Amino acid sequence: MPVPVIAVFDIGKTNKKLLLLNEQYHIVFEQQTSMQETTDDTGDPCEDLPLLVNNMRQQLAAVLAMKEFEIKAVNISAYGASLVYIDENGAPAGPLYNYLKPYPEALLTRFYNSFGGREQFSHQTASPALGSLNAGLQLYRVKHQQPSLYSRTRYVLHLPQFLSYLFSCAPFSEMTSIGCHTGLWDFTRQQYHPWVSLEGWLDKLPPITPTDHTTPVQLNDKAIRVGIGIHDSSAALLPYLLQFREPFVLLSTGTWCISMNPFNHEPLTSEELQQDCLCYLRYDGRPVKSSRLFAGHAHDTAVQQIAAFFREDPRHFKELPYDPQVTGQLVSSPEFSILEMSRYENSSAAYHHLVMMLVKQQYHATRLVLGQTTIGRLFVDGGFARNNIYMHLLARVFPDMEVYAATVSQASATGAALVIHNSWNAGPVPGHLVQLKRYAATF
Repeated sequence: MPVPVIAVFDIGKTNKKLLLLNEQYHIVFEQQTSMQETTDDTGDPCEDLPLLVNNMRQQLAAVLAMKEFEIKAVNISAYGASLVYIDENGAPAGPLYNYLKPYPEALLTRFYNSFGGREQFSHQTASPALGSLNAGLQLYRVKHQQPSLYSRTRYVLHLPQFLSYLFSCAPFSEMTSIGCHTGLWDFTRQQYHPWVSLEGWLDKLPPITPTDHTTPVQLNDKAIRVGIGIHDSSAALLPYLLQFREPFVLLSTGTWCISMNPFNHEPLTSEELQQDCLCYLRYDGRPVKSSRLFAGHAHDTAVQQIAAFFREDPRHFKELPYDPQVTGQLVSSPEFSILEMSRYENSSAAYHHLVMMLVKQQYHATRLVLGQTTIGRLFVDGGFARNNIYMHLLARVFPDMEVYAATVSQASATGAALVIHNSWNAGPVPGHLVQLKRYAATF
């Protein structure tokens, strides 16, 4: 008998994965793809959307043809702050602009002057002023600087919802995507900010639909439920919310390292906004105070440079053991710098110093979301959870908290499967989705 499974596409900036999970949430199949970026219509780097679309369609067709699995549902976990403009035929009308694309300063000034000023707007939308990372401002730029693309656009879809649309052909908007520092949502009134209506966009934004909604479709003559997609950081939080009742902070690590406190409901302060704090929205619409650090990207860039300087394989650093003697010697050194490799005795010292700097930055970023809440546990998932040096150093800077490397097999994908559990899974949600390994502070 074929095994009942859900297929989840977990689409990150760097890695794209297709996973099949059985009813016990065990991964029974995994395929990972890395894709080269292309450039948009002004020469800036961007996701190769046609390549991504073709790859996903081919991958799903291949697993649908496997005799050993019965695919009951499909859902998407994907990065946010990215919009796809689709035309009347449902095809992309333009590039998938990168959220790091430079934003025209004059247009930014015009925007904030039109809608209450930068500080007031940021407070209302729980979105620090981040240029293109505020996805709503991407749409504003398209309307005011690319009228041809704007006029061809029937719907504007957040990336997770567009990737769902590939299989469901049903356009939706969804809370976790709207709530990831887009500047679209008024957190005080719990509805779209008035500027969305003033710009005349409500007919281009599909109806907001619950994150657990699924659409019945026929794929390869098989009846399948297709979820509407979920923002990857919000998806990664879901297994923890289901398993743990005592207050915790989740540090989800990847390209961005995001500290999420689902138990801090204090309004964002001006100071927090200036330090890149924001509120996400949970799948149930409740806010999650969060801070962001571009630490995974900084780590990977520096590792390549350390490896090149010392003529070593970059993979060597993944297995490097934690050496407190090395960190002890580096405590009084100047900050790590990729421009000063010659001052390190070997690559291990350079790498330890890099991680020390990242953990110091992470300490300040995570402290910002603690607020007045009493938090006893810090869970770390993603790439840094598997990094012994990082985890030991993190436990050192948070001696009053229990620091755990948390293992959820593919947390974002698992969250995407969990959020539509009732649409595909006949069994109960397992009670031990998250496995923990505690790190004690060692000096």
